[in-house]
Amino acid sequence: MSGTVLRHIHYMPEGVVFMAKNILEMRNITKEFPGVRALDQVNFQVQEGEIHGLVGENGAGKSTLIKILGGVHSYGKYSGDIVLGEQIQKFSGISASEKQGISIIYQELALIPEMSVYENIFLGHEIERNGIVNWNETRIRAIDMLKKVKLDVHPNTKIVDLGVGKQQLIEIAKALSKEVKLLILDEPTAALNNDDSENLLQLLKELKLHGVTCILISHKLKEVISVADTVTVLRDGKTVHTMKKELSEINERDIIKHMVGREIEDVFPKRSNKNFGEVQLEVKNWTAFDKKLGRNVVQDVDFNVRSGEIVGIAGLMGAGRTEFAHSIFGNFKGYQLSGDIQIQGEKVNMKSPRNAIKNGLAYVSEDRKGNGLILETDVKQNITLANLKQISSAKIINKNEEIKVAEKFRKSLRIKTPSIEQKVKNLSGGNQQKVAIAKWLFSEPNILILDEPTRGIDVGAKQEIYTIMNNLVSQGLCVIMISSELPEVLGMSDRVYVMAEGKMIGQLPIGEATQEKIMSMATV
Repeated sequence: MSGTVLRHIHYMPEGVVFMAKNILEMRNITKEFPGVRALDQVNFQVQEGEIHGLVGENGAGKSTLIKILGGVHSYGKYSGDIVLGEQIQKFSGISASEKQGISIIYQELALIPEMSVYENIFLGHEIERNGIVNWNETRIRAIDMLKKVKLDVHPNTKIVDLGVGKQQLIEIAKALSKEVKLLILDEPTAALNNDDSENLLQLLKELKLHGVTCILISHKLKEVISVADTVTVLRDGKTVHTMKKELSEINERDIIKHMVGREIEDVFPKRSNKNFGEVQLEVKNWTAFDKKLGRNVVQDVDFNVRSGEIVGIAGLMGAGRTEFAHSIFGNFKGYQLSGDIQIQGEKVNMKSPRNAIKNGLAYVSEDRKGNGLILETDVKQNITLANLKQISSAKIINKNEEIKVAEKFRKSLRIKTPSIEQKVKNLSGGNQQKVAIAKWLFSEPNILILDEPTRGIDVGAKQEIYTIMNNLVSQGLCVIMISSELPEVLGMSDRVYVMAEGKMIGQLPIGEATQEKIMSMATV
């Protein structure tokens, strides 16, 4: 039976019977890391020509399962069978998986920024004869691939000059150039705006019509439901449920229930008491000029936030929200600045991040892996990083104090980790985000800026982050939340500012804010 392909009988409306075969089976897959069983007897089947959603909380085992399929964890480093077509596969590495028509597009795109579009599309499988690359044929074939993904860019364009949405399409073009049979996308819309996300999802539907089977991993459950024929849920390293659209409705409530093992009635926890105090931060006539771009990225912004308040900043990608945060948190991007910042009514000069921290500001970056954390070091080192002076004497770190601080935040923020000695890279996305928040809370801020605080994390972890935010403002802190998810902005904010083209278009009390009003302001 080990090489047998399972088939499912389907009855068409005309009464025609056909056999839909599985393009992929993963049988009893078990994978262990030191101290952790990441996958426990996982069974996973994907039918040929379908879009299959793979969902689960951070740490459920999705990434590990896909890395086994992609040859990152090679044969012998896990137990169980991968059956592709009718053959058990024993992938020795990534290239062995790719030779069987499997292509994985990870959340961190694998493109070379300074190389051209056509060079990236055929990178690693160049069109050559006698060891010489045929660049003319490469460009012609690249144009054909770009047409397939409906991307109108010149093949000579450098990747660095393209937005994230277009880069995602180039990754898919790259996969198509390898004659992909099974395309796997890991959080493909996490960094995309609504239009780019919609374009990508529509492309997946069109690729399906041309025979490409797709596995979609995403925390955006509405997107999964809109395109997936089948959804499989992993929880704690096990397969817990599979739903098929042809048999019954797939809905968000059922998916969440299977993901977290319980029903979440209210994703956005409510605060019973909202006691706003004095204005903690006020920005007046604030302008930031980016010398590299040769233009203002923030222009004439007026903004304020009070103690005990969560203020949301909404806007489309490129509106200037993150640039605004960078400019007030010590201007580490080196913008040319004008305007005033006041902390508790007194004018201050935020000339560096260190100076901003001294004035009670903290900034949790939208890019937790690139700018927020040091992935190769452990949990305790990351937590204490922003305030080493607090646990040092004569420039020597007190290791006992470091442990006490890290354990305190591990417990208070419920960071799931085998120990505070665990490397941060081994934690789930939600727990990495908690470590990033803990790092800045240890600096004892009065004003906490959270830039895309729940990007790339699951619904259960999101609710925990929201609860942390509510607890912080109930203690008198003020939170500035930058978010591209409008339900999140509306569900958590007390007031909402809307940015467009570097300008603060206006603000709305939460009682008057709607998605329609925000989008209308964001698209002026």
